[in-house]
Amino acid sequence: RIGLILFGERAYLQVPLTLDRDTVKILLLEAEIGLAGEKTAIGDAITLAVRRVYEQKDDAGEQVLVLLTDGANTAGEVQPLKAAELAQQVGLRVYTIGIGADSLDVSSLIGGRRNINPSADLDEETLTQIAQLTGGRYFRATDTASLQDIYSLVDELEPVEEPESGFRPVKSYYYWPLGMAFGLVGLLGLAGLMQRVVLRHSAEVRAHAG
Repeated sequence: RIGLILFGERAYLQVPLTLDRDTVKILLLEAEIGLAGEKTAIGDAITLAVRRVYEQKDDAGEQVLVLLTDGANTAGEVQPLKAAELAQQVGLRVYTIGIGADSLDVSSLIGGRRNINPSADLDEETLTQIAQLTGGRYFRATDTASLQDIYSLVDELEPVEEPESGFRPVKSYYYWPLGMAFGLVGLLGLAGLMQRVVLRHSAEVRAHAG
């Protein structure tokens, strides 16, 4: 099951844990930058995930949170490392991903172009500590291709096992009704033959008696 949390100035549960991945995908594509505010409440986002896991703690399987951010914690009531400690207590493993290019050429107000670092605010140290504290890993994505590679690696690190209830052994039982059908046909045929024999014998007896 997959859920979706959006966080900015606050953290919002956009989609609770569900098997309906199509809905998760639609709501993810509809999410816009700044929808939850311009700030970054990383600690609150982790805490919200912890709360959802704790409420459904009887569910089987590993619990994993993939935290994707391009900044540092600048809002919220819970500090990221404190939230990571809570995640550790409930067995929630956090994989953190810092996104953003290392450098970018942009137009200058005075003409020409200048180079900037779009990831200057990215707090890689805290993201690394969150991952280490919860048993996860920190990854750095500088473009779309590297982000896809990271998600593929997380899939390998966290394989999803099919539940045993989903496996139904196939056994063939068709030969039982088929055998009964043949047996019934045989009995009917035998009964008809015996009836003809009895009628024939009766006719012969009457012929001799006459």
